Amino acid sequence: MQDTPKPSLTHRVRRALLGAPIPTSQAHHERLSPFLGLPVFSSDSLSSVAYATEAILAVLILGSAGYLTHQIWISIAIVLLIVIIAFSYQQTIHAYPSGGGSYIVASENLGETAGLFAAAALLIDYVLTVSVSVAAGVLAITALYPRLLQDLVPLSLMFIALVAFANLRGVRESGAIFALPTYGFVVSILIMIGFGIFRALTTHTPPQVLDPTPWAGKDSHHAFLFILLRSFAAGCTALTGIEAVSNGVQAFKAPEAVNASKVLRWMAFLLSVLFLGISWLAMKIPHLALLPNDDKNYTTVCYQVAVYAFGSPNSWFVFIVQLFTALILILAANTAFADFPRLASLIARDGYLPRYLARQGDKLVFHNGILVLAAAAGGLVVIFKGQLDLLLPLYAIGVFTAFTLSQIGMVVHWLKVRGTGWQRSIAINAVGSVLCASVLLIIAYTKFAEGAWVVLLLLPIFYSLFKWIKRRYASMGEQLAHTVQSVPGVEGHMVLLLVPRVHRGIVSALQYAKMLQGECQAVHITINEKGLPELQRNWAQVSEDVPLVVLPSPYRSLITPMLEYVDLLRLEHPGVLITVVVAEAVSTKWYQRLLTENVAQQLKSALASRRNVVVANVRYFLN
Repeated sequence: MQDTPKPSLTHRVRRALLGAPIPTSQAHHERLSPFLGLPVFSSDSLSSVAYATEAILAVLILGSAGYLTHQIWISIAIVLLIVIIAFSYQQTIHAYPSGGGSYIVASENLGETAGLFAAAALLIDYVLTVSVSVAAGVLAITALYPRLLQDLVPLSLMFIALVAFANLRGVRESGAIFALPTYGFVVSILIMIGFGIFRALTTHTPPQVLDPTPWAGKDSHHAFLFILLRSFAAGCTALTGIEAVSNGVQAFKAPEAVNASKVLRWMAFLLSVLFLGISWLAMKIPHLALLPNDDKNYTTVCYQVAVYAFGSPNSWFVFIVQLFTALILILAANTAFADFPRLASLIARDGYLPRYLARQGDKLVFHNGILVLAAAAGGLVVIFKGQLDLLLPLYAIGVFTAFTLSQIGMVVHWLKVRGTGWQRSIAINAVGSVLCASVLLIIAYTKFAEGAWVVLLLLPIFYSLFKWIKRRYASMGEQLAHTVQSVPGVEGHMVLLLVPRVHRGIVSALQYAKMLQGECQAVHITINEKGLPELQRNWAQVSEDVPLVVLPSPYRSLITPMLEYVDLLRLEHPGVLITVVVAEAVSTKWYQRLLTENVAQQLKSALASRRNVVVANVRYFLN
């Protein structure tokens, strides 16, 4: 009875890190309840309250300190937008309970082009979501430990890797991991807002005094209206992530649409309350410090609100707020890690992305999509040096492109379906589409020079890439569609057995080579001519009917002489299929494999572009 081989070291490490595989039959157990669905799909949008108010103020101060009084009205306008878009996406969830969000809605109702642009916009936005949320989380940590400001990039890369790792363990496990930070953040911010409102209403607050020196004259030449529109566009980062629930409906337990709608309503309510609360309290701070991110005295607005609410920077409550703020900002990347792979799988299923993105791993997650997202977000962090103020201008334009196409698509959907209550539904989505289109134009106009042009340029590039992939798969399908009885263009078969020296493994490979139909030759590449006579004698003892061809190697290469000989045979016999047989040693321990040379893999790579050439490795096992 043969011994069952032990799992490889790689397999054992993978199982230790990611846990046991999950069978397809247990997929329904991995679905999320609304309680776990909220942290998985809402951490991005909820975490945005930690920087959205600051984003508004940072633009208003560019004009003058007097502009800051308009911040609360801009925040109210954004909250109204949140409510309208949430209602609109609730329509989408019930109309498309299979999920897919903007990509599916736009594709089915507006056509392929609109669907692909929506897909491109969302994929870009998800990558930015990871980069921005992690960069913001690291900045929240630096508010407590300013000396870490010099380590923004390595810290950001470490946190991206940790969130990716958590998602590779499975959807339900990642939801359980992120539940405490998300709910801890919501509760701590609500307590902070409660304390802040109590203090503002019960104590005398002196008029707010601001020092606009760091920003003086930076944008004073711009008109008042432009500054307001630009600050509104900056604050619209609070809306990123709202579409996540509609993309991931199938991740919820049955009834999927009901549970997804519930999470969407909870998210919109909490987002509105937290955002308005922080925005109102920010205007009550007597000495609000608005400094550039790279200033050594920089602290976040959210941190300053906490200090004001609890009365002292040394308060434990301030530390707790900052701790949960940093955690949720970092874990907000999970929304993208939940949605990007799922959306990429839908696009890949339709043939517009590589097919391996559509395959679920043994933990029932789209592991290839998770790895691609982590790599892309990490690349952005490196390029922009982890600077939040450089990443934010790229943010939101992608998601509002998807918002707009989705809402217009839903209007077309209701016009086609005309079911019960379609007039009300079409009115909601029509208002949503007009508002989203308006915001998209504002963001594109006000953020264009700051970097939004990069996203606008990437959209057609992604669209062209999708179309090229689709054409390539179509071409492959046409080439492979016809069934034939034999390999076209093959008129014979020749077998070449690579013989570095004669031993038990070579004898096994020789037996395999003889089993193949066609002319068989043994090939020895001479590196050391002194050993050649002995090898020829040994070969004569092993096989008399298979000739030994000796190839000189003046440059001591094993691969080049073999390639030249194969090319010569292909030239002399253009219709012959050539199989190169290589004996390969297999050791039981991973460190023992370091002592063997994998010639078979080298030959496969070298011969990959040659037609009618096959490389087969015959393994022999060592104890």
